[in-house]
Amino acid sequence: MSNDRYVSPMSERYASKEMQYIFSPDMKFRTWRKLWIALAETEKELGLNITEEQIEELKAHQEDINYDVAKEREALVRHDVMSHVYAYGVQCPKAKGIIHLGATSCYVGDNTDLIVMTEALRLVRKKLINVIAELSKFAMKYKDLPTLAFTHFQPAQPTTVGKRATLWLQELKLDLDDLEYLIDSMKLLGSKGTTGTQASFLELFDGDYEKVKAVDRMIAQKMGYKECYPVSGQTYSRKVDTRVLNVLAGIAASAHKFSNDIRLLQHLKEIEEPFEKNQIGSSAMAYKRNPMRSERIASLANYVMADAMNPAMTSSTQWFERTLDDSANKRVSIPEGFLAVDGILDLYLNVVDGLVVYPKVIEKRLMSELPFMATENIMMDAVKAGGDRQELHERIRQLSMEAGKNVKENGLDNNLLELIAADPAFNMTLEELKKTMDPSKYVGCAPMQTEEFVREVIQPILDANKDMLGMTAEINV
Repeated sequence: MSNDRYVSPMSERYASKEMQYIFSPDMKFRTWRKLWIALAETEKELGLNITEEQIEELKAHQEDINYDVAKEREALVRHDVMSHVYAYGVQCPKAKGIIHLGATSCYVGDNTDLIVMTEALRLVRKKLINVIAELSKFAMKYKDLPTLAFTHFQPAQPTTVGKRATLWLQELKLDLDDLEYLIDSMKLLGSKGTTGTQASFLELFDGDYEKVKAVDRMIAQKMGYKECYPVSGQTYSRKVDTRVLNVLAGIAASAHKFSNDIRLLQHLKEIEEPFEKNQIGSSAMAYKRNPMRSERIASLANYVMADAMNPAMTSSTQWFERTLDDSANKRVSIPEGFLAVDGILDLYLNVVDGLVVYPKVIEKRLMSELPFMATENIMMDAVKAGGDRQELHERIRQLSMEAGKNVKENGLDNNLLELIAADPAFNMTLEELKKTMDPSKYVGCAPMQTEEFVREVIQPILDANKDMLGMTAEINV
């Protein structure tokens, strides 16, 4: 590593080597050569004067890219594509004259961008499914553990720890739906020519439009795609980049929500993210256990959600068949968005895999609030014993306010049960009241909802993708 120049933290700290390679120059230039071979094969199969010997020569040098020759040539001609055409031709003298025949720079540039994004989306999908798998295990493990639920971050009715996890899971399932739709709809540009009219190919094939149409179809098949976009300018529509970043931003938003909840739970000391034996939480306060991983998820997620504006602005300001004001922005916004989401999912997987739950703390907080939430049940029991509902409702209201005052103003424990037991209107002993304080009576359908959601919605996804499960994630710094 060089210490005298800027290095993207996406590479140094956050993204996996696998995602970094997808956006590497080597991946790009190897894909260029695959595309040139696909083009030459297609043109030969459609009747152009290209020999099998030339094709074989191209294939023989598909992998051993002479980067030094390309770099030297680019310094002279200032054109990356033509520099690599030249370098390939140096290695393939017999095929030199048919490399890139009839194509523009966007043939390799744009098709490679689409291929790279598709590969990156597949890696995102793999990691997302692994996060879903780990989170579903967590949900099932704690489906019956009652916990205090919050609305407006104010105590509300109880839920379970597992049920809360299904809320995180459901958002990831929605992201997976969007991701799979996007992957399935990705197409190639094909070879459309300078303004998308394929004029050069109509000339090459002596006006045979059917052969011109076949060029795109055959290239797509050779590169593993179902089809090419039917129309384009010189480039594929930059609207595609917008769709891609919007899906990544959706994943980032879901991860952000999860990370916020974990940070709040860690503040409450109910659930903690992993904390390593030698990890330092604070340089000044040795006792601190900061939720560093969750905070990093939130930070990277903010970046991705803001980054989604880049392709939106770029696609909206392309003039007619193309302008080049997309290039510099696209080189940064697309790879960095993917690298950030890759880092987010690694962090998400790492956190879920090591979450620490403190049932006693959870129970203590729930029990401190449960008497307030149990008043409806207490009142109904008192009515069954002969009490007047309207009178009892007013008495419970008054006693609840008194107990709340004891907690908030005097710092005392919640003594609502004692107050009710002392009130003859209820005709209930403290022991009878305490029997109503079983938290499992107040979680509603949460355990069943959790089990049913995991079984019917999540498990089929995991069963269909079991070959890619079992990932673990190590994080840097």
